[in-house]
Amino acid sequence: MTGSVSHDRNDETIESKARWFQSLSLEERMEMLCNFTDLALSVNPHIQDKRDAQQSQRRIQVITKA
Repeated sequence: MTGSVSHDRNDETIESKARWFQSLSLEERMEMLCNFTDLALSVNPHIQDKRDAQQSQRRIQVITKA
């Protein structure tokens, strides 16, 4: 990715997103974290009130497209 807008699906892989995130400075990463936190709180303001998350005893299956 060259910093321009891309419409290529290959630029949306988890690997591409990880490379992009790793290319950010620490300050930019922290800004993204704050933006994601603000987004989550705007969608569900009570999410910060949830405490003591419990581990699921149910089976979790991750499905990926080959």
